[in-house]
Amino acid sequence: MIPNVTREIIDLGDGRSISIETGKLAKQADGSVVVQMGDAMLLATVVSAKTAAPGIDFLPLTVDYREKFAAAGRFPGGFFKREARPSDAEVLTMRLVDRVLRPLFPDDYHAETQVMIQLMSHDENVMPDALAGLAASAALAVSDVPFHTLISEVRVARVDGKFIINPSREQLEQSDIDMMIGASSDSIAMVEGEMKEISEKEMVEAIKFAHEAIKAQIAAQEKLKAAIGKEIRTYEEEATDADVEKKVYDLSYDKYFAVAKESSSKQERSEKFSTIKEEVLAAFTEEEQLELADLISKYIYKSQKEAVRNVILDLGVRLDGRKTNEIRPIWCEVDYLPSTHGSAIFTRGETQALATVTLGTSREANVIDLPSEQGEENFYLHYNFPPFSTGEAKPLRGTSRREVGHGNLAQRALKNMLTDENPYTVRVVSEVLESNGSSSMATVCAGTLALMDAGVKIAKPVSGIAMGLISDDKTGRWAVLSDILGDEDHLGDMDFKVTGTADGITACQMDIKIEGLNYEIMEQALEQAREGRLHILGKLTEVISQPRETVKKHAPKIVKVTIPGAFIGALIGPGGKVIQELQKATGTTIVINEVDEQGEVEILGTDPDGMQAVLNKIDSIIFKPQVGETYSVKVVKMLDFGAVVEYVQAPGNEVLLHVSELAWERTENVSDVVNMGDVFDVKYIGIDPKTRKEKVSRKALLPRPPRDENRPPRDENRAPRENRGPRPNRDNNNRGPRNNDKDGNKEA
Repeated sequence: MIPNVTREIIDLGDGRSISIETGKLAKQADGSVVVQMGDAMLLATVVSAKTAAPGIDFLPLTVDYREKFAAAGRFPGGFFKREARPSDAEVLTMRLVDRVLRPLFPDDYHAETQVMIQLMSHDENVMPDALAGLAASAALAVSDVPFHTLISEVRVARVDGKFIINPSREQLEQSDIDMMIGASSDSIAMVEGEMKEISEKEMVEAIKFAHEAIKAQIAAQEKLKAAIGKEIRTYEEEATDADVEKKVYDLSYDKYFAVAKESSSKQERSEKFSTIKEEVLAAFTEEEQLELADLISKYIYKSQKEAVRNVILDLGVRLDGRKTNEIRPIWCEVDYLPSTHGSAIFTRGETQALATVTLGTSREANVIDLPSEQGEENFYLHYNFPPFSTGEAKPLRGTSRREVGHGNLAQRALKNMLTDENPYTVRVVSEVLESNGSSSMATVCAGTLALMDAGVKIAKPVSGIAMGLISDDKTGRWAVLSDILGDEDHLGDMDFKVTGTADGITACQMDIKIEGLNYEIMEQALEQAREGRLHILGKLTEVISQPRETVKKHAPKIVKVTIPGAFIGALIGPGGKVIQELQKATGTTIVINEVDEQGEVEILGTDPDGMQAVLNKIDSIIFKPQVGETYSVKVVKMLDFGAVVEYVQAPGNEVLLHVSELAWERTENVSDVVNMGDVFDVKYIGIDPKTRKEKVSRKALLPRPPRDENRPPRDENRAPRENRGPRPNRDNNNRGPRNNDKDGNKEA
């Protein structure tokens, strides 16, 4: 049967367009669409269970994004030629989509839901992650899954002062902004990206520009949804009990309010909150607890959340006693770990990060091998969040999506501050040792300190702060919170992380737990974040204000030299013999990369003498004497017919100094003029046309001896050669016979 395809076109206004079609592929899914821009095509599907599993009081939403290597006409790398676990880049795209979609499902919809997006065809001029949010929302739009507020996501860049929606990778490399914005028609839901020290005003302008493009994409989805005309499915709503809710509220609200305004520590507050919960449960019979356990827990959480939020809105007091714009106490330390190349501790309140820096060559670069991108990173940051940081005992299950996301944010915050003077591959690792909110921003601060402690050249120090929001739709009240706690993140409406230098923003990440955020709140959050960021920067620079002049004694130093491409083979040697022996003898690491028909050599080591020995060897290999120039040489071997000499400036580079070039006088024995170990100057003559070998001369630098006065004078009356007539014919065939005596002597 011929499929009935429905399609909508989105005009980007610059000759490019995006199409959304449904009805051709994956028709057994609850909703499926194909989004195409240029030759890039993404298939997005959504499937949601018809009923919720018993006991589930949240939305079990899974967002999955994968890039197929076949989409770019490539084979997967590695031993197993099959796509396996998702890459970090794919995980980051999943998080981008998830964070926008999740708050927009109905609060009481708890059926397991899976959104899957896959890149089926790749276009070098299209970055597919910018289309993933549109594809996911469009798949939901054509399904019967209850999702009433459609969204979209776009990437915005700025090249030469002009904003561009969904730029190519080439355009992005020239841009000072790389931001992904997710929004509904009415408000912003998600922001994430990196910038090159832009102002708060410029950031808001970029978001507004992106929002206009998003509105057009949502309008296209609405048309597609209307054309399909699916009815939204009915689902079993959450059970409610007004009597139980009132009983829980009456028993707990005032107690939660009292604890919330006490200004206690996380552990003390947690224990008191747990005690209140136990008291509420004790007010119910065992039968009621068994029957109403889910309802009681839900209403206890609701009461606690309302109490905490009202303390902030009514009293202007936060859980730890701070004002809304106040930063927790900070202490820092650098050079804490003696054996690392750089280390730092950053502690803010009850959040602590320990960062380390490791320096290496280009061989340690992080290789990116994706269908949509290939390359290397010479700066990368890894973030680890062990369970003990929150006082919990949990099994370790590998790197979580959250760890990937937080590490990437900190990496983007710092990477643009590394200068061209940095010759190293740099790896930063952040170990979160305590966590009570904003551990990713603690990572940024600890990373800045550790980089400066390691002597890595960064242009400016970077700090980070997480902003929160408490809002009340009924009264219209809201409060922006600086440097949020874990509970304020959990019970609040926003987590807005902003990093930057004293001169501008370098990265941001915003998650909204309500339907959206208006620009007034965003502008207030950015201004409050700027004040907090500068306060934190002051604390960092009190400890260390700029990178150390040199790396530490035990840290490797790196020297880079460029050699002609013709000498790469000579430096490597047969089967790598030369370079391997050189590394072993000098205790260094040598890396050679061929770039533009030249060899870029990196020498990494801790012993200056060993590194100098490598440089000397390279000089020796690539040394080419120039005709007419003078060079110092050293005698390394004596022969009957001359001396083998070595160029002093290029040890190992040897040439024969023939006996005839030692002196102007006739030399019978080489040792009469030079001996082993003698150092003197010679002149480079060039290639001898007879022997085809290099020729040097000592006598060419010596004064020519005066003419011998006892030599018979030349006959001035002798005719010139050209007037003497022809020479006798010396052809051997016409010379006449010669006789040899018994000793072999010839006589005429």
